[in-house]
Amino acid sequence: MSDQPFARSTPRDHRIDLIRGVALTMIFINHVPGNMFERVTSRNFGFSDAAEAFVLLAGISAALAYGRGFSDGVVWRAALRPWGRAWSLYQVHLMLSLAVLALVAGLMRFGGNPALMLGDNFDALLRDPLGVFVGLPLMLHQFGYVNILPLYVLLLLATPAALWLGIRRPMGLLAGSVGLWLLAGTARVNLTTYPGLNGWFLNPLSWQLIFVVGLLIGLRLKAGQRLVPVHPKLVALAAGYLGVSLVWVSVPQVAHGGRALLGALADLGVPRLFVQFDKGYVELPRLLHVLSLAYLASAWPALRTAATAPGLRLLAVMGRQALPVFAFGTMLSFVARILRLMLDEAGYPAGLTLDASIILGGIALQIGLALLCEAAKSRKPQESPLPDAMPATGATLAPPGTIRPIPPKTAAAMRALPRARQDHPQPA
Repeated sequence: MSDQPFARSTPRDHRIDLIRGVALTMIFINHVPGNMFERVTSRNFGFSDAAEAFVLLAGISAALAYGRGFSDGVVWRAALRPWGRAWSLYQVHLMLSLAVLALVAGLMRFGGNPALMLGDNFDALLRDPLGVFVGLPLMLHQFGYVNILPLYVLLLLATPAALWLGIRRPMGLLAGSVGLWLLAGTARVNLTTYPGLNGWFLNPLSWQLIFVVGLLIGLRLKAGQRLVPVHPKLVALAAGYLGVSLVWVSVPQVAHGGRALLGALADLGVPRLFVQFDKGYVELPRLLHVLSLAYLASAWPALRTAATAPGLRLLAVMGRQALPVFAFGTMLSFVARILRLMLDEAGYPAGLTLDASIILGGIALQIGLALLCEAAKSRKPQESPLPDAMPATGATLAPPGTIRPIPPKTAAAMRALPRARQDHPQPA
């Protein structure tokens, strides 16, 4: 990799924006449990869901944004950019956690409904409030549906080392990443939480593999190459795996038989990492699913055309403004959950009309925010370039290395200026 120069200017890959926008909408839908639109999100058509795709895209984007500095720049200076981004994500995570906590506590305090406070790790606040306020700023206590940004923070903190190694020893980076994934999954190694001791919901030691694969993809894109070439047999293999996973999740009899087979393998001593579907450890069926999806998407020429289609522009705008849209969407998902609970208590149970109003309205608000962010970004003043030529004033430039004498009229005017006073008080 190190002998492949990066292009000075890499055109923006609009496929990343489009897929990230689609992933954001699916994350929002899935964060409102029980709504009817959940049936059409990606997790109903395979083993992985939008979270895996989002982390893979984060790795690709990190390589595209920060990779050059680790190839031909000062490494410590290049590291400041991903670390600065990690600091921004940490701040957003804290504000988002406090905001959703206020929403959930408000429902219990003023609405008399403790439903949300009794789940998603909010109940720890009732048992050990001091422990929660210790764990929250350390990212050791994470509320449900507000637990992906801490993962990103840690991944971005490790990004400088990963990029430096990925540019010089890409296969070494991949081997180390796979080894860490194997260790975490087979030995069930996870980062601790506090005050509860349950481990992170999205184990960074496992999820780093998806991010690292994304980094390697992004580095190759930066060099105008592919990480894995397009080959008919690989395309058929990936498509076949996606087809099997689709049938698995769609046909209960197939799922029952498949789980029985995997259970038999587990009884024979095969580690659960290879035969289970745990999201926290990104176990093998989920990992293969997201990698197969990514490979087919990258090999599909129509996706590049679709990414710039006018009808999909709004999704691409959402993808370009991923952080504010994600944070806003997370808050909206809690508002939606509270609204559904309150309407249900008032005798208006959820149905297609209510769910459509809540979900489509929430997506529309997120699109509106993305458009506002896009407009604000485009209005930022750009640095003015130097003029190509000096304005024509009748003056001529002296040749390099010569000093022109001051014209007599200018010298006389300068002598007529009052001399600066030297007796003004000096600062203490």
